[in-house]
Amino acid sequence: MQWIFPIVVIVALILYVLGRQLYQKTFLTTLTEEEFKQDYRKAQLIDVREPNEFDGGHILGARNIPMTQMKMRKSEIRKDKPVYLYCQSGMRSARAANMLKKMGHKDIYQLKGGFKKWTGKVKKKK
Repeated sequence: MQWIFPIVVIVALILYVLGRQLYQKTFLTTLTEEEFKQDYRKAQLIDVREPNEFDGGHILGARNIPMTQMKMRKSEIRKDKPVYLYCQSGMRSARAANMLKKMGHKDIYQLKGGFKKWTGKVKKKK
């Protein structure tokens, strides 16, 4: 009888994670590096990592708006242009996309695998 509660909790967590992923697919498009490279220059390219990560290297042309500052800096992100997001691995950019969706953004994309998978041009702060 003691084992029922942990099993119920684990099942509930699995269902929550799967439901959230399915919901995100309705408004967030995950792009391969090649797909990302095709149009990111026509969009708002936003690196949602922290400033020290951004300074260590970022995609050329990206702006740094850390996920932790997204709500405070929402006026810097236009709703009439696509938003291309990335972080180190894809986790934070997915959460940032969720925030942007709630703020009324509709055209949201993220880089599959994040910056750690990026092979294109990179800029580092000296």
